[in-house]
Amino acid sequence: MPILNWIGKDAVVNHDKDVPFRLLKKTKSKSVGDSENLIIEGDNLEALKALLPHYQNKIKCIYIDPPYNTGNEGWVYNDNVNSPKIKKWLGKVVGGEDEDLTRNDKWLCMMYPRLKLLRELLNNEGIIFVSIDDNEVGNLRSIMDEIFDKKNFVAQLTTVMNLKGNNDEFGFAGTHEYVLVYAKDLKNSKIGEFKIEGDELDDWQKDDWGFYKKGANLKSTGINAPREKRPNLFFPIYVSEDNIVHVSRQTKNDVEIFPITDGMEMSWRWKKSKMQDEPYNIIVVNNNDKISIYKKQRPTLNDLPSKKPKTLFYKPEYSSGNGTEQLKRIFGKKIFQNPKPLDLIKDLLEIGCGKDGIVLDSFAGSGTTGHAVLKLNEEDDGDRKFILIELDSKICKSITATRLKKVITGYTYNSIKVMGLNGDFQYAVLDKKLFNADGRINPECTFEELASYLYFTETKTILDTKKIKKTLLDTHNDTQIHLMFDGIGKNNLDRKFLSTLDKNKDKIIYADKCTLDDLTLEKHKTVFKQIPYEVKKF
Repeated sequence: MPILNWIGKDAVVNHDKDVPFRLLKKTKSKSVGDSENLIIEGDNLEALKALLPHYQNKIKCIYIDPPYNTGNEGWVYNDNVNSPKIKKWLGKVVGGEDEDLTRNDKWLCMMYPRLKLLRELLNNEGIIFVSIDDNEVGNLRSIMDEIFDKKNFVAQLTTVMNLKGNNDEFGFAGTHEYVLVYAKDLKNSKIGEFKIEGDELDDWQKDDWGFYKKGANLKSTGINAPREKRPNLFFPIYVSEDNIVHVSRQTKNDVEIFPITDGMEMSWRWKKSKMQDEPYNIIVVNNNDKISIYKKQRPTLNDLPSKKPKTLFYKPEYSSGNGTEQLKRIFGKKIFQNPKPLDLIKDLLEIGCGKDGIVLDSFAGSGTTGHAVLKLNEEDDGDRKFILIELDSKICKSITATRLKKVITGYTYNSIKVMGLNGDFQYAVLDKKLFNADGRINPECTFEELASYLYFTETKTILDTKKIKKTLLDTHNDTQIHLMFDGIGKNNLDRKFLSTLDKNKDKIIYADKCTLDDLTLEKHKTVFKQIPYEVKKF
């Protein structure tokens, strides 16, 4: 497979491994409730690395809308890469081609380590969607082929964002962007289907086995259809007076039918045993004694009528203007350039995530992905969770988090109260570096720092350190979480310590060693866990 090279690639191929592991610190005033939903303010490279110990192989669906590198965006490349080539670029705003001839190289340097970490976070059934346009679609596909493996490519969706076309473009009025779709492991992944609604339901009927519509003719066609190619699929079937198919004659009035087309002996699509076992999945059409046999097409999604997504993604609701209007309704004014429309992200998540699982967006922008998760959960009683990451502090606070807060608590548009959606979220910032890039804990680690890390590992919620009482960090889902820590390697869970705790409470206790047997731990409703002083090297 051809490999794409660019200036600086050698410095960033393994840059994800040089990023230290940082803690997450909750900002209570910006949070709504105490949920596993998470908004992180900070550089997404460091944020993704902070998530890795807790979420490796656990994310079900990723959607990202990175900078398109059009030359008009002014995004900043500021990764701390120890390379002379890249140090020259640090902190520099990427401009148009006339201003910065290496902007494509910088874009690739920015994307490569982030995509590597995103792949580590996806579970084995996971799907990633990446929005992009013509400026970088070729480069993006090349590095995704390299990172995710070309065999895990799923589709390049053409998403129509402006059906009228952009007449400012040369030669052709541009109508579309793209969404690249890759799997972590194509063999274990699946793409869902869209529910059939409205007029489309008119094509469907219902019998004792569920919904169906007329599918393909059971006579085969194509180069492999002739009898000599598939002799075991050439046999007679018998249609009774009540239009039921049998594989043997039941009465003298049954009509015998062979798979013959225009005088040529062909074959059936189904084996004789399937014909015999599934007569309820066959439709007989008798038109003036000319009998045709069809299979019943059954839905593949939750036993309800559904349709396979097409690689041309178009609905009027996908118009880029809809995204702008949706934000304007929430905030009362235009506040963000080119936000993605809610319906586009909802549809991607519907087919990529199903009704549960964690959705991650590391270029969160206006927060459409979080909004889409909440909206989908309301519509289908789903249990999806979201993690959003936004670099720009001002955008994260006043747009991303504020949007989600408004759609949860409700807002007023044109004097009409819009009811809120069920949900909540934690707002977090990147805190201290607890583990270095090699995954070893900081020797000066404090009790509160280690407690914050372990509590998030255990609960996926951020610890309020003000609630700590001696070894008790907090109670989560009726289970006490304790940490014994008085310096690295000095903490033993023994009978004396256990006797100071309420034996009737469920407990998880982190320590270095445990001198108690399993029966004693069980009697005191206690689970012992060893303190991890080193993060697994990814």
